[in-house]
Amino acid sequence: MKAVSKKRILLSLAAFIIFAGAFAQSNDLFFQIKKQLTIFSDVYKEVAVRYVDEVSPERLMKSAIDGMLSGLDPYTSFVDEGEQQQLEILSSGSYGGIGIEAGFRGDRIVVVAPIDGYPAQRAGIRPGDIIEEINGVSVENSTPDEVQRLTIGDVGTRIEIVISRSGVDRPISFELERERIEVRNISYYGFADGNQSIGYVQINRFGNRTGEELREVLTKLKEQEGLSGIVLDLRNNPGGLLNEAVEVVDKFLEPGVTVAETRTRYESQNETYATEEPALFDDLPVVVLINSGSASASEIVAGALQDLDRAVIYGEKSFGKGLVQTIRPLSYNTSMKMTISKYLIPSGRSIQSIDYRKDTLEEVRTFRTRNGRPVRDGNGIEPDVHLESDIHSELDIALKRDNHYFFYVNDKIAETENNEIPDNLYRTFVQHLIESGFSFETSADEHLDALSEHFKSSEEQGNSQRHLTELKALQRDLKVAQLYDSRPFIENELQREWISQTLTGDERQQALLRLDIALQESIEILRDSVRYESILRP
Repeated sequence: MKAVSKKRILLSLAAFIIFAGAFAQSNDLFFQIKKQLTIFSDVYKEVAVRYVDEVSPERLMKSAIDGMLSGLDPYTSFVDEGEQQQLEILSSGSYGGIGIEAGFRGDRIVVVAPIDGYPAQRAGIRPGDIIEEINGVSVENSTPDEVQRLTIGDVGTRIEIVISRSGVDRPISFELERERIEVRNISYYGFADGNQSIGYVQINRFGNRTGEELREVLTKLKEQEGLSGIVLDLRNNPGGLLNEAVEVVDKFLEPGVTVAETRTRYESQNETYATEEPALFDDLPVVVLINSGSASASEIVAGALQDLDRAVIYGEKSFGKGLVQTIRPLSYNTSMKMTISKYLIPSGRSIQSIDYRKDTLEEVRTFRTRNGRPVRDGNGIEPDVHLESDIHSELDIALKRDNHYFFYVNDKIAETENNEIPDNLYRTFVQHLIESGFSFETSADEHLDALSEHFKSSEEQGNSQRHLTELKALQRDLKVAQLYDSRPFIENELQREWISQTLTGDERQQALLRLDIALQESIEILRDSVRYESILRP
């Protein structure tokens, strides 16, 4: 009896010590908060009242808040009263804009994903393009949310955006007109092949009801006899709600499988997200398409299906955003978008590719999928099969930015009696470009112009100018040669533009899918069961 009593006393004492320690730690934290707020308040008051020049208390506080948050991760930001309405408009999925999602890549703001069919995408802006200026104002030291809000405005108004692109030496300027952006969760679904054996679903974002909408779509596809595979297209999908990503994965796995975990600073607040419903397709082959514009919730889906060896991931490396944000309402109609946790996918790896903590340098680690395949963290999702990216040269930029495809195809359609694509469309297009004096600027042109200016005052002006003239002629010939060297890519773009201007609805989408190289390769993977299994079970 005495032993039991002594045991109870010891347990009570241990519990008291733990409680007292937690209380002391919490009490110390609140004391530090109170102390630092008092110091900050004193500094703020002194500057606002006694500084040599009059300063705006509001601007002073905004600078202080921005400075405080800049030392955290790239996605935590303050939203003041004037920006609140724009944030709500943006999150609703219907707004006036150019159709881009902005995010951080290191300390630069880049295009995460242009929305298909809207001004930015049509003009040739690509995932990974670095945003330099908007309407003549540098976006250096801005946050992605601030840049995003700069692109929002009344439908019909114009915006100039200057970007830098890897492999291109000079900044590129685009002048775009804002349109009504309507972002749907699932933009298209149907069959990707002629015999209706491969289903195709394109998810644009993970908003409310994405999982339920996918269930409805997959149920319809499942009714087709002979369905032998599914392509899930997450390219240029910037993400959205974590729970909706889990529900999407739920459609392809049995109940009780962990899809993601969120890790916070407090272990008691960590959460695990697992599948719950019976799988619609628990064994049907699946290919997931991703690219550098696939971020956040898209990466959860692709990464979970990869870790669990449930799908082949095809395309380009994803963006790499593994931090979870929430909107915290504050006083006076302000709010803060704050990172509250980071998520891990089934193998235990993180997909966050940005080292947002300046005081640490984490090494890339190797993890294992369910079948033992090596996968790595800290760098987004690497596809199982890589798509060889098209070369988007200065030629491609000039053709898209100046709408050469659009206007030429538009004129040719007006001349034809039917909507069939002419066999000689590429040849006549190149001929039209050459006859109209089409050219485009390259870094070589800048150097040649600089040399020309330099030699104007040179004693050897005559010989130098002759050589420069010959070099410029060779440069023109080289540009013409690029038109022929790029024939497959230009032909594909012309056909896509023709289809976009002559067809509508499902007929248009089906025709465009037939020109989608990544999709056609995905179909081949699904049809080759030996190749499919060898990727997942090497």
